[in-house]
Amino acid sequence: MDDSPLESLLGRLSSGDVEAAQRAFVVFEPYLRRAVRRRLPPALRAKFDSADIVQSIFADLLDGFRESGWRFNDVGHLRAFLLHVTRNRFIDRVRQAGPVAACQQPLTAALDRVATPQPRPSECAQAEETWQKLLALCPPAHQEVLRLRRLGLTRVEIAARTGLHEGSIRRILRGLARRLAFPEADSD
Repeated sequence: MDDSPLESLLGRLSSGDVEAAQRAFVVFEPYLRRAVRRRLPPALRAKFDSADIVQSIFADLLDGFRESGWRFNDVGHLRAFLLHVTRNRFIDRVRQAGPVAACQQPLTAALDRVATPQPRPSECAQAEETWQKLLALCPPAHQEVLRLRRLGLTRVEIAARTGLHEGSIRRILRGLARRLAFPEADSD
């Protein structure tokens, strides 16, 4: 970094010149942001941006020059001071955000804990309502087929238990599904 144009800026900055502080910000900001990003843990990258830290430093910098009378011999000393202040501010932010970030988890992990294999109460109510409709549509002779299917048995297993042919089981179940889907077709 060529320091010659910055030497004249240093004198104006020492007097509390706002324009000089803006120019110093433009010059030093990329350098300081890189210093922050190098040390920023991946878990905290979503918490704050390196630009936030650098901007907060320059907001305090102007006050320091005006009220505290900060003076620097050359641009190298100013750069070292800014780097030191940036590191301290960064450490403060990490200490503030670190415990919070340690407790946080990605949204997908939280959703995995919340998701349960159990159906919601509304789903249970809808399933029971559909079951009652199926029983009402089904002749008493076929209700055993329906009950076995609800237990998860295959057509082959139902045929073995009831003595009906597998094709008959398929016809019974399809007929019930059709009557459930198109109840007005039965009334014709």
